[in-house]
Amino acid sequence: MFKVESESQILKDLAFQMEEFFMTNQMTYSICENCGGLNRFAFSYPEGKSPVCGKCKTPLSMHEGINELKTSTLESLSRKSPHPVVVDFWAPWCGPCRSFAPTFKEAANRLKGQVVFGKVNTEAEPLAGAKFSVKGIPTLIIFHQGHEISRISGALPLENLMTWIRDSTESLSL
Repeated sequence: MFKVESESQILKDLAFQMEEFFMTNQMTYSICENCGGLNRFAFSYPEGKSPVCGKCKTPLSMHEGINELKTSTLESLSRKSPHPVVVDFWAPWCGPCRSFAPTFKEAANRLKGQVVFGKVNTEAEPLAGAKFSVKGIPTLIIFHQGHEISRISGALPLENLMTWIRDSTESLSL
């Protein structure tokens, strides 16, 4: 004879499995360029697949847990994200920016589920540099609830970057 589990036990097991999934696959956030919707998904997305907007199914500009932002998506993400948003203002021709990229990626990996990371290409988005008063690159700015809370310029070593992020965000109610 087959054992039939109660519906409540099945729901408890499912809830446990979902909680375990979210704890082991920390979540991050992204803004859809098309509809402006805030999307939450696992930081570690399956290889060869890209996240899509849950509302309109548009592919999201996210690679390896880092948002590729435009001025409008940066403003929206910084307002809507429940976590602080660390943004790297950079340009492809900038040597220090390119050498800093792996460090930024590693910080994003270490702080997944706690901080949202994004990059703004100031060559492709010159208005972003002007709007946020970026005088030199790389410049890093931390936003929370739509407001700038800290900024620093230069290609930092990983430990200095991690310390700056933690010191800047430790007093926030997350």
